[in-house]
Amino acid sequence: QVQVVDSGGGLVQVGGSLRFSCTASGRTFSSSAMAWFRHAPAKEREFVAHISWSGASTNYADSVRGRFTISKDNAGNTAYLQMNHLKPEDTAVYYCAADPWGSTSFQELSTYDYWGQGTQVTVSS
Repeated sequence: QVQVVDSGGGLVQVGGSLRFSCTASGRTFSSSAMAWFRHAPAKEREFVAHISWSGASTNYADSVRGRFTISKDNAGNTAYLQMNHLKPEDTAVYYCAADPWGSTSFQELSTYDYWGQGTQVTVSS
């Protein structure tokens, strides 16, 4: 089993940067793919970024590609989401998620068994 705790949100101005950390406990973290989703007001929760269990493969939503970078430190049981050039439309609650099974359906909410508690990001103009 994997327990997920995410952190790192806050208030930032347009064009600024934030970095999320997602720490997972449990012996399967190193073999778990990790992802971030976000949930903005009046919208459904949406996929943001994904990294394979080894860290060799990453995937991004079109809206964040080139601005966000996901990485994974298996030794430290931590995944990171570096967010640069933030825009007002990035305002949302961000959730880290873990998939111990390595599904190819990485954009689907149902793929992930373990979720962080969520952290708010507000980008002000």
